[in-house]
Amino acid sequence: MYTSVQNFIADYTYEAEGTQKLLNLLTDESLKQEVLPGYRTLGRLAWHIVTTVPEMLHRTGLKFDAPYMESDSPTSAAEIASTYRTAVSSMLEAIRTQWTEENLLEEVNLYGDLWKNGFTLDVFLKHEIHHRGQLTILMRQAGLTIPGIYGPSKEEWAAMGMDAPVV
Repeated sequence: MYTSVQNFIADYTYEAEGTQKLLNLLTDESLKQEVLPGYRTLGRLAWHIVTTVPEMLHRTGLKFDAPYMESDSPTSAAEIASTYRTAVSSMLEAIRTQWTEENLLEEVNLYGDLWKNGFTLDVFLKHEIHHRGQLTILMRQAGLTIPGIYGPSKEEWAAMGMDAPVV
């Protein structure tokens, strides 16, 4: 649970940069990739990451501009990446200007339970990281090169003239 607005901003800024790197590499064609018929496509999963920014955080009372959750997934990869960039910027500015540490202790009903805002921020961050992992699998299946997030990807190891670690 976050007890410091600045700590969340620092953590999320770093994680959002990783998500943005992935979204910037999507192509319009790759958005159609699905792991199995009937599951979310790469485009729908990417859009879910984007729309969760307002879906979860508007419930806490934060006010900022971002896409409506039920809006259809764009067919343009550039639009998904751009909308994420804008939503993240708006949300971070809202947290900077609307919340103090006291707000992190306030409880709000989310999904049938009372969650402290600091807990909501933690769940929100982990939710994005979880789906970002799924995104990388679908991106590989779509033939896209994956950038490193917490360290070099296989392709980045190769570009450095090194073998990727076996484990």
